[in-house]
This record gives sequence, C-alpha cells and structure tokens, in this order.
Amino acid sequence: MKSLMEFLSQEGVSSMLLDRVAEYRKTYDAMEIPEDTSRRIPQSEVRYYGTGVWEKAIAALLSGENLLLAGPKATGKNVLAENLAELFGRPLWDVSFHVNVDASYLIGTDTYDGSRVTFRPGPIYNCAVYGGFGILDEINMARNEALAVLHATLDFRHVIDVAGYDRISVSPAARFIGTMNYGYAGTRDLNEALCSRFAILDMPLIGEGDLQRLLQDVFPTIRPKICQQFVYLFYEIERKAQAAEISERALDLRGLIDAIRLVEKGISSGDALEMCIVNKTFDAYERRLVTDVIKSRIPTDLKREDVFEQTAGQGE
Repeated sequence: MKSLMEFLSQEGVSSMLLDRVAEYRKTYDAMEIPEDTSRRIPQSEVRYYGTGVWEKAIAALLSGENLLLAGPKATGKNVLAENLAELFGRPLWDVSFHVNVDASYLIGTDTYDGSRVTFRPGPIYNCAVYGGFGILDEINMARNEALAVLHATLDFRHVIDVAGYDRISVSPAARFIGTMNYGYAGTRDLNEALCSRFAILDMPLIGEGDLQRLLQDVFPTIRPKICQQFVYLFYEIERKAQAAEISERALDLRGLIDAIRLVEKGISSGDALEMCIVNKTFDAYERRLVTDVIKSRIPTDLKREDVFEQTAGQGE
C-alpha cells in the first residue's frame, strides 16, 4: 500500500499543508519514546476519502488546535482520526468514553506494585508526556465532571496536575481528537467550556465516487460492476434511513466492508449481508425492509468468484 503522504498528494490535498506536516515530523520524530510506545504509531489499512475534510483537519492540527469530529454514523470519524495519527507519525492512545470513565482513568491512579505504592499513568498522561495523539472516542457519552480534568490539558495552559505527584507540561507534539455521534443512546450535549477547547469539524457522509474508490482500495480485485452495486446499496439504505422508513442501524459502512470481506472468505453474498447488515436491526418488519433493499441490488447467491476477479495462483 502506498504511504499516506503519497495517497494524500494523489488525492489533491494542498502541497503546502503536506510540506508543513513533513516539517512537523522532522521536528518531533527525534523525540525519545519507549519502544512499546513507538509501536502505537498506527499503520492504517483503510484510508479516509474526502480532500476538503483532510485539509481542514490537517490545518487545525498544524495550528495547535484540538479537533472534534462530529456527525452521524458511517461518516468515517474513527478512520480519519487514526489516519491523522499515522500522517503525523505520533503514537496513538484511544480512550472509549462511557459513564463510568473518571479522572483517575484518564490521568492515572495509585497502584501497589508489590513493595510500594506508585503512580500508574493513564492514557491522557502518557499522550501528554510522549507527544501522542489522544483519540477521545464518543466524548459526549462521558460525564461532564470527568471531562473537567481535561480543561487545563486542552486549553492554552497545556498542563496536567497530578494530585500528590507533579504538574507536567503537555508536549508540543501532542494533539487530542474527539469523536461524537448525534442521537446515540446515553449521549449528552457537551458543555460550553469543553466545546470551546476544540475546533469542530462536521463530518459529511462519504460521496459515491469516494466510497467506490474506498472499496476498491480495500478490495483491489473486486469486480467494478459489483462494487458499484454495493455502493448503490449503501446509499439506498441511507435514503430510507433519512426518510425514516428504517432506523440507522442498518446504515453501517463497517458492516458493508465486513460483508464483502466474508464473501471474499467464501460466504455467499446473501448470508454475508444478513450477518453484517440485516441482523443489526432488531425489528422483524425493519429486517424485511432492509432485506428487500438488498435483494433489489445484490443477488443472494453470489459467490467469491462472482464478486472478485481471479488472480494468478488462485486457479480456475
């Protein structure tokens, strides 16, 4: 797979921005980080497609901003966040928020190592010390009082006060990227103080041409006409979800990719789409609607050889 920098150059992302990313990496690549931390630098298998979004995100991070990726499901928020960490060459710490996440989980806590009480760093602490990228996933599922400990980390102070231990400065290489979906169960509005510490990027649904190129990137041997039908299927489900004919449960880009991957492993198209798309809805009537949409686009009996072109060494 081509490097992410090459990919973005071919996608038409501003060469000025990419040159500044190269300068950033030249400045901070020499930072000393432990070997187990260097393994956290991601090598993504899936690329985010969307030149305008890329340019906005890169510009915000180069300006020292923290970034909040907001939008509905299937818009590629987590893919973009991981791609950004790879592009900037920084180790990644991923924090999945829920109602039980508290300050000690984020910053760190006391622990007994068998002989004495020591401080065990949390992901935000490690990200700050080693100049990493912290992905704050589903940030609007956390309690506001838990997130309050991040205020000094995310604003102009760039510090973390570790109660009873030390006050540390956040590395200038560190960035924090939040993700949030609208309308998920258990979510809440972010308070104004936290929102003001992010540049907010509203994530659009991937375009049809970009989705086709994404699928061809993930599955290089997929037949173009079949690939196009999978793209049409995704957008037909999206239109029905927008019209409130079905819920958004079946609108799942990961599920679509997983279904194609199952077909690649030998599962029929009908069974693969049922497992990865249809069965994610729990209402019987809705499942029938989604099944009808699928059957109108994808025959249920497609095999691997129908979806993928034969390559050397596979035989006839």
